[in-house]
Amino acid sequence: MSRLVYGAIASLDGYVVDAEGSFEWAAPDPDLHEAVNEAERPLGTYLYGRRMYEVLSAWETIDGGDDPVIRDYAQIWRDADKIVYSTTLDRVTTARTRLERRFDPGEVRRLVDAAERDVSVGGPTLAAHALRAGIVDQLHLYLHPVVVGGGTPALPGGARLRLRSERRFAGGAVHLAYDVGRETAPRG
Repeated sequence: MSRLVYGAIASLDGYVVDAEGSFEWAAPDPDLHEAVNEAERPLGTYLYGRRMYEVLSAWETIDGGDDPVIRDYAQIWRDADKIVYSTTLDRVTTARTRLERRFDPGEVRRLVDAAERDVSVGGPTLAAHALRAGIVDQLHLYLHPVVVGGGTPALPGGARLRLRSERRFAGGAVHLAYDVGRETAPRG
């Protein structure tokens, strides 16, 4: 059975974007980027909100040049199906992508249960809806050793998680993998 997975690169204080809207501090070094690639490789479908889709759609044309890790991620991204949930986006501009106007947790759970490969929910806003609905199965946080002091939080309040594994990277980042059960879903 496939899983719904949420992964995010975040600051040590839990933000994916700082108060100025920047996430430059979150750029992964090659070692961390390779680990992200391995976590993304089993995914068959990405679920995005508008903002996350607009940021990540650049991977449609990034070739990576001489960097094999970047080339690998670009191919992983292009090979996956994408569903974008937005009431304001006029159209999608990337291959293997469809636009949906409404995020329905029951419909998403059915999609995940019927999928041959894992499904990812991307972006903190959309992920918060999925976490609150209790449909996320696994969470991957890549914490950078930086405190940004505010911005967009990676997680909604009230999440209860079970640590599955942790990994340290030479650059100071840490990967924390959690199981998220329906009984540990946040309320509200």
